[in-house]
Amino acid sequence: MRTSEEDIDRDDAAPVEMLAQLFDARGWPCEFVSDDEISGEIQGSWTRYQLRCIWRSEDRVLQLLCLPDIRVPDAKRRQTFELLALVNEQLWLGHFDIWSNGGVLLYRHGLMLGDDGLLSLGQAQFAVESAVAECDRFYPAFQFVLWGDKNPADALASALVDAAGEA
Repeated sequence: MRTSEEDIDRDDAAPVEMLAQLFDARGWPCEFVSDDEISGEIQGSWTRYQLRCIWRSEDRVLQLLCLPDIRVPDAKRRQTFELLALVNEQLWLGHFDIWSNGGVLLYRHGLMLGDDGLLSLGQAQFAVESAVAECDRFYPAFQFVLWGDKNPADALASALVDAAGEA
Protein backbone atom coordinates (compact mmCIF):
# COMPACT_ATOMS: atom_id res chain seq x y z
CA MET A 1 0.00 0.00 0.00
CA ARG A 2 1.49 3.33 -1.08
CA THR A 3 1.47 6.21 1.36
CA SER A 4 1.03 9.82 0.37
CA GLU A 5 3.42 12.54 1.50
CA GLU A 6 0.74 13.69 3.93
CA ASP A 7 0.80 10.23 5.54
CA ILE A 8 4.54 10.32 6.19
CA ASP A 9 5.31 10.82 9.83
CA ARG A 10 6.46 14.44 9.94
CA ASP A 11 8.95 13.75 12.72
CA ASP A 12 12.56 13.04 11.97
CA ALA A 13 13.50 9.42 11.31
CA ALA A 14 16.51 7.25 10.66
CA PRO A 15 17.85 8.45 7.27
CA VAL A 16 17.33 5.27 5.26
CA GLU A 17 13.84 4.78 6.72
CA MET A 18 12.84 8.37 5.89
CA LEU A 19 14.09 7.97 2.32
CA ALA A 20 12.16 4.71 1.96
CA GLN A 21 8.99 6.50 3.11
CA LEU A 22 9.63 9.35 0.65
CA PHE A 23 10.22 6.94 -2.26
CA ASP A 24 7.07 5.03 -1.36
CA ALA A 25 5.00 8.23 -1.16
CA ARG A 26 6.24 9.36 -4.58
CA GLY A 27 5.75 5.96 -6.19
CA TRP A 28 9.43 5.58 -6.97
CA PRO A 29 10.73 2.01 -6.96
CA CYS A 30 13.34 1.34 -4.30
CA GLU A 31 14.91 -1.46 -2.30
CA PHE A 32 17.02 -1.81 0.79
CA VAL A 33 20.53 -2.91 -0.13
CA SER A 34 21.35 -3.24 3.58
CA ASP A 35 20.19 -1.69 6.84
CA ASP A 36 22.29 1.37 5.97
CA GLU A 37 21.72 1.63 2.21
CA ILE A 38 18.78 2.17 -0.10
CA SER A 39 18.69 2.18 -3.88
CA GLY A 40 15.94 3.50 -6.11
CA GLU A 41 15.11 4.92 -9.51
CA ILE A 42 13.74 8.33 -10.38
CA GLN A 43 12.68 9.61 -13.78
CA GLY A 44 14.41 12.89 -14.59
CA SER A 45 13.86 15.22 -17.51
CA TRP A 46 16.45 13.48 -19.70
CA THR A 47 16.75 9.93 -18.37
CA ARG A 48 16.12 7.63 -15.40
CA TYR A 49 18.54 8.10 -12.54
CA GLN A 50 19.65 5.48 -10.08
CA LEU A 51 19.75 6.99 -6.60
CA ARG A 52 21.80 5.32 -3.87
CA CYS A 53 21.81 6.58 -0.31
CA ILE A 54 24.31 5.24 2.20
CA TRP A 55 24.18 6.02 5.91
CA ARG A 56 27.43 6.07 7.96
CA SER A 57 26.24 6.19 11.54
CA GLU A 58 29.74 6.55 13.02
CA ASP A 59 30.17 9.85 11.11
CA ARG A 60 26.46 10.80 11.06
CA VAL A 61 26.76 11.37 7.30
CA LEU A 62 24.27 10.38 4.64
CA GLN A 63 25.93 10.05 1.25
CA LEU A 64 23.63 10.47 -1.71
CA LEU A 65 24.73 9.25 -5.14
CA CYS A 66 22.75 10.00 -8.29
CA LEU A 67 23.85 8.07 -11.37
CA PRO A 68 22.60 9.10 -14.83
CA ASP A 69 23.77 5.84 -16.48
CA ILE A 70 26.61 7.50 -18.35
CA ARG A 71 29.89 5.68 -18.80
CA VAL A 72 32.87 7.71 -19.91
CA PRO A 73 35.05 5.91 -22.46
CA ASP A 74 38.81 6.19 -22.01
CA ALA A 75 39.09 8.24 -25.22
CA LYS A 76 36.82 10.94 -23.71
CA ARG A 77 38.23 11.02 -20.15
CA ARG A 78 40.39 14.14 -20.58
CA GLN A 79 37.55 16.22 -22.04
CA THR A 80 35.10 14.90 -19.47
CA PHE A 81 37.39 15.73 -16.54
CA GLU A 82 37.77 19.25 -17.94
CA LEU A 83 33.98 19.51 -18.16
CA LEU A 84 33.68 18.18 -14.58
CA ALA A 85 35.88 21.01 -13.34
CA LEU A 86 33.74 23.59 -15.16
CA VAL A 87 30.48 22.03 -13.96
CA ASN A 88 31.61 21.69 -10.34
CA GLU A 89 32.41 25.43 -10.28
CA GLN A 90 28.68 26.00 -10.86
CA LEU A 91 27.54 23.91 -7.88
CA TRP A 92 26.88 25.06 -4.32
CA LEU A 93 26.10 21.57 -3.02
CA GLY A 94 27.54 18.26 -4.08
CA HIS A 95 29.80 17.55 -7.02
CA PHE A 96 30.09 15.41 -10.13
CA ASP A 97 32.75 12.74 -10.35
CA ILE A 98 33.79 9.70 -12.37
CA TRP A 99 34.35 6.38 -10.59
CA SER A 100 37.79 5.13 -11.50
CA ASN A 101 36.41 1.60 -11.68
CA GLY A 102 34.18 1.48 -14.75
CA GLY A 103 34.19 5.15 -15.71
CA VAL A 104 30.69 5.77 -14.32
CA LEU A 105 29.59 9.41 -14.07
CA LEU A 106 27.83 10.34 -10.84
CA TYR A 107 26.64 13.22 -8.70
CA ARG A 108 27.59 12.89 -5.03
CA HIS A 109 26.50 14.86 -1.99
CA GLY A 110 27.07 14.21 1.71
CA LEU A 111 24.59 15.42 4.31
CA MET A 112 25.98 15.84 7.80
CA LEU A 113 23.18 15.15 10.23
CA GLY A 114 23.02 16.25 13.85
CA ASP A 115 24.05 14.32 16.91
CA ASP A 116 20.77 12.39 16.82
CA GLY A 117 21.50 11.21 13.25
CA LEU A 118 17.92 11.80 12.12
CA LEU A 119 16.65 13.04 8.77
CA SER A 120 13.53 15.15 8.33
CA LEU A 121 11.10 14.80 5.44
CA GLY A 122 12.10 18.28 4.24
CA GLN A 123 15.79 17.38 4.24
CA ALA A 124 15.09 14.12 2.39
CA GLN A 125 12.97 15.84 -0.26
CA PHE A 126 15.47 18.66 -0.74
CA ALA A 127 18.45 16.29 -1.05
CA VAL A 128 16.77 14.02 -3.59
CA GLU A 129 15.20 16.84 -5.62
CA SER A 130 18.50 18.79 -5.68
CA ALA A 131 20.44 15.76 -6.90
CA VAL A 132 17.99 15.10 -9.72
CA ALA A 133 17.83 18.80 -10.64
CA GLU A 134 21.62 19.06 -10.90
CA CYS A 135 21.83 15.89 -12.99
CA ASP A 136 19.09 17.21 -15.29
CA ARG A 137 20.77 20.61 -15.49
CA PHE A 138 24.13 19.25 -16.66
CA TYR A 139 23.12 16.05 -18.47
CA PRO A 140 23.13 17.79 -21.89
CA ALA A 141 26.67 19.11 -21.33
CA PHE A 142 27.99 15.60 -20.74
CA GLN A 143 26.14 14.34 -23.81
CA PHE A 144 27.58 17.19 -25.92
CA VAL A 145 31.13 16.19 -24.93
CA LEU A 146 30.65 12.42 -25.10
CA TRP A 147 28.52 12.13 -28.23
CA GLY A 148 28.46 15.57 -29.88
CA ASP A 149 32.24 16.08 -29.89
CA LYS A 150 31.92 19.62 -28.46
CA ASN A 151 34.74 21.02 -26.40
CA PRO A 152 33.93 21.25 -22.66
CA ALA A 153 33.44 25.05 -22.52
CA ASP A 154 31.10 25.05 -25.53
CA ALA A 155 29.22 22.02 -24.19
CA LEU A 156 28.60 23.74 -20.86
CA ALA A 157 27.57 27.01 -22.52
CA SER A 158 25.14 25.16 -24.81
CA ALA A 159 23.66 23.19 -21.91
CA LEU A 160 23.10 26.26 -19.75
CA VAL A 161 21.19 28.25 -22.38
CA ASP A 162 17.82 29.11 -20.87
CA ALA A 163 14.86 29.09 -23.24
CA ALA A 164 13.08 32.43 -23.38
CA GLY A 165 9.34 32.75 -23.86
CA GLU A 166 6.85 30.02 -24.57
CA ALA A 167 6.40 27.75 -27.56
